[in-house]
Amino acid sequence: MTPALRLEHVTAHLGARTFDYDLALEGPQIVAITGASGSGKSTLFHLIAGFQEPSGGSISMNGAEVTGIAPGKRPLTYIFQDHNLFAHLDVQKNVALGISPTLTLSAGDSDAISRALTDVGLSGFEKRMTQALSGGEKQRVAFARALVRRRPFLLLDEAFASLDEELRHQMGDLLTRLQRQNAMMVLMISHDRREVVRIADQVVEIDDGRVVYCGNPTSWAGLGKYFA
Repeated sequence: MTPALRLEHVTAHLGARTFDYDLALEGPQIVAITGASGSGKSTLFHLIAGFQEPSGGSISMNGAEVTGIAPGKRPLTYIFQDHNLFAHLDVQKNVALGISPTLTLSAGDSDAISRALTDVGLSGFEKRMTQALSGGEKQRVAFARALVRRRPFLLLDEAFASLDEELRHQMGDLLTRLQRQNAMMVLMISHDRREVVRIADQVVEIDDGRVVYCGNPTSWAGLGKYFA
């Protein structure tokens, strides 16, 4: 079976440090990326997303090589910790940006936005301004925008880090449901051991710019790893 994501000795340099990632992941599933601060998790994400070009190696998604392809043309959506929402636009328009940067929408597009907001529990929020939303609601808007893009890969860069424990739990449940409903390949950076064990199907641990573990969350938890 062709891996959903394949990195073949993808290298990058940061100062005197060399990162070298070799990884193959089946999909769709939820994969937690863990490791200590500075281990190379964000660099891995930036390489996959196309924000940083590798100095060597190749990256493939669902069998198609994406090395050198611009971020916007890769089959993925990226959700940041700070939501990346526009405060001067209402919820509907923030979600619509996932379809059209110029907010030019068809009737079908408007229906897709309504369905996405319903899926994330924000039906009726269309005309609310984002600055009036809670942290959890803002993340739900970001999820809705990801859904309307209809990309097979979703990257979450510590997207729940600023939320309290109860909200993190709710967002983890929402992520699990949306991943199953839409058959997405989800990669999420997380430092929360309980979160990783509860919602991830697989764990990838990064240390000093290399993959040092790839496997079952329960087995990974048994190693007693904790990251700040």
